[in-house]
Amino acid sequence: MNKRELAREYRRKFPDLPTLKLARIIYKDHNLIYKDVDDARGCLRAIEGKHGSRKYDTRSVDREEFGRDARPYNPYKLPQSYENKRDHFKLPEGCDNILLISDLHIPYHNIDAVTLAFEYGLQSDCNTIFINGDLIDNAQVSKFERDMRKRSVREEFELTRAFLESLRSTFPKASIYWLKGNHCVRWEKFLMTKVHEIWDDPYFHLEERLRLNDLGVKIIDDDTLVKAGKLSITHGHHVFKGVFTPVNPARGAFLRSKQSVIVGHLHRASYHPEIDLDGNVIGCWSTGCLCELRPNYSPLVSNSQHGFAHILTEPSGNFTVKNYQIINGQIH
Repeated sequence: MNKRELAREYRRKFPDLPTLKLARIIYKDHNLIYKDVDDARGCLRAIEGKHGSRKYDTRSVDREEFGRDARPYNPYKLPQSYENKRDHFKLPEGCDNILLISDLHIPYHNIDAVTLAFEYGLQSDCNTIFINGDLIDNAQVSKFERDMRKRSVREEFELTRAFLESLRSTFPKASIYWLKGNHCVRWEKFLMTKVHEIWDDPYFHLEERLRLNDLGVKIIDDDTLVKAGKLSITHGHHVFKGVFTPVNPARGAFLRSKQSVIVGHLHRASYHPEIDLDGNVIGCWSTGCLCELRPNYSPLVSNSQHGFAHILTEPSGNFTVKNYQIINGQIH
């Protein structure tokens, strides 16, 4: 199989993955075929009709399959645009029995709460594990005041990797997705602002640093809206911005999104339904966390709650959400 055919195979397998991230995966798997990540990326861009260089032959671009023209339509020669065209990430139809967990903030996760979530997922035969942000805390690269008693960056990565190994061992056949949260992207922001010289080195990004491909864990950028059927999933830090911290997080999510959505981020379990003029029910949920409830920045007063969610989807896109709290070691 030549470079072009291999790139096509990976693009069909991962149709929604950004080109650069897919190129990193391809090069890691086939570093004897491609000379570097840029070589793999160039082949991907060529088959997608996005490469302007004659180095890559674009005559065999399958535009019907990949849905892009070789060049953007611009009859009036308007200046180049840096617009971000954001596409949703749709979970495959086979991912229809989902255990959704969020806000573990490793290494400050609560072992008892995580254990209960795992046991529920096993008992419910969940075929998909969705980590809805803030799996890792990244305390030492925070822009906020740091507690020097917090664990080192290296230890956080090692413990996060150990957690993912345990997750994969517990659910060996499940699809695992990790949507980045605001704590997850702290690391990338730190690289960009403090050590931009190595920013473009894939080794230092979460995908390579944690060897996610080896575990079959698919990571999704925090600014991507995920769809499980007709239900939207987002961590929540792009919803609850600035001084907007609602008493009822689910109602706040509805006011911002105006659609059915499930969020984490605020560590509180809540539900808010609305009915539109056509009689359609809009349901919004916020989930509890699986981390310590009284961290150092709020040791005495905290509204955080332990919890997780169970999502069932149908081929029609309809869905059911069971939003659970963990209270005194019991699932409610």
